[in-house]
Amino acid sequence: MDFTNRSNQSPAVAPSSHPAATAPSGHSKKNQDNSGKLGRIGVAVAAFVIAILIAAIALIIGTQPNTKESKYVDQNKLQAVFLNTGQVYFGNVKSLNSKYFVLNNIYYLQTANGSTTDTKAAANTSVSLVKLGCELHEPFDQMVINRDQVTFWENLQDNGQVATAVKAFEKQNPNGQKCSDQSSSSSNTSNSVQNAGNSNTPAATPKP
Repeated sequence: MDFTNRSNQSPAVAPSSHPAATAPSGHSKKNQDNSGKLGRIGVAVAAFVIAILIAAIALIIGTQPNTKESKYVDQNKLQAVFLNTGQVYFGNVKSLNSKYFVLNNIYYLQTANGSTTDTKAAANTSVSLVKLGCELHEPFDQMVINRDQVTFWENLQDNGQVATAVKAFEKQNPNGQKCSDQSSSSSNTSNSVQNAGNSNTPAATPKP
């Protein structure tokens, strides 16, 4: 027997019991889909957060006082607020912003026939300076005026006719206006307000 040929033969290589692992194509596609969904969710969440921040900033800006304008309000003086209707109200501006004015301690001009008037009409007729509060609906002494209704406003000097009349009224009514006494008060001061251009001082009277 020829043992030399047998010994020279190469030993047979046993097949590997662990074939090379290959990632299935379906699994890779699933990971990509999940990554895409997560990316879209992240973008949506970021957009929502940005929208909330913008709305919050707009709300804060809209409700903050208009410091550039409000700094001109002299808290120790009366103010005149002129509306685009021609009506003017006198009082103390307590707050103002881009949306509204808040006015307290309010007075307005009234003609002899009982109608309200503006300062131009007051220059040509007899008027009274009326304290707000004794009207038919008896409002509180506070008014919220839409900002777009205001054409301009002014601080009033202490020696002006309006400020002088208000001081006189407050001196005569230290406990505030009493609507039950308005008829007697108006009869005593019916001739107190004259032409706004003369030297007579207007007196504040309750509305009859």
